[in-house]
Amino acid sequence: MKTAVTTMNSDRTFKELKKISKRLATECSALRFGPHAAAVYNPLEYASCPHNMYLKLASSSPKKVIFLGMNPGPWGMAQTGVPFGEIAAVRDWLGIVAAVDKPGHEHPKRRIEGFDCARSEVSGRRLWGLFRERFGTPEKFFRDHFVANYCPLVFMEKGGANITPDKLPKDESGPLYEVCDRALTETIDLLEPQWVIGIGGFAKKRIDKVLAAFFPRSTELLSAQILHPSPASPKANTGWDRQAIKALNESGVWR
Repeated sequence: MKTAVTTMNSDRTFKELKKISKRLATECSALRFGPHAAAVYNPLEYASCPHNMYLKLASSSPKKVIFLGMNPGPWGMAQTGVPFGEIAAVRDWLGIVAAVDKPGHEHPKRRIEGFDCARSEVSGRRLWGLFRERFGTPEKFFRDHFVANYCPLVFMEKGGANITPDKLPKDESGPLYEVCDRALTETIDLLEPQWVIGIGGFAKKRIDKVLAAFFPRSTELLSAQILHPSPASPKANTGWDRQAIKALNESGVWR
């Protein structure tokens, strides 16, 4: 009976996560950005198949911890539809492989090849590698944890360089943040975590704004931060996993 109830709860959570994701994708695609963003990708749309497989795998609730990143990387979620979705981690540990379409306007230096992409995203390799090392199986990890990105869009300059959401003009970031704040609020309401962990400073700031605005009376919902695993951060290149574990232990998230 317990298994049947658990399955029913997981099915409901999966359906609700899909609704949140689809609404977020639609609302983000309706936004307009200036010429500085030569290309904008929305992997929630063209990589919806593997993304939904990820939601299905991760859809037990409630959760203890939500890990939140900034937005997709060009060789991770942009290719696989999975947050921090480094190809080998998604394929070999999460067991997800599916067809990926093309964005409407593809940048010539940032081709979408899906699971055929030969590039490896270091951030995703580090993050999912830590979870694999600690929990062993995806089922054990997703029993209490969930990974998401605050913003689902990828922004690229004319030359192909990445533009992070915090570098957008305020008249563009404001409407984007409003949409993403709403999706994060709905995800927290659904999964009922004890902790929401910012992967990097930007995510932590957005988490704290959402908690202050939409959960002002909650005394059981807490936030914390771990160092972003990007190789662009010199500090992350010297034992990132050790630093992440230390931060999570000291904050009381992992004990």
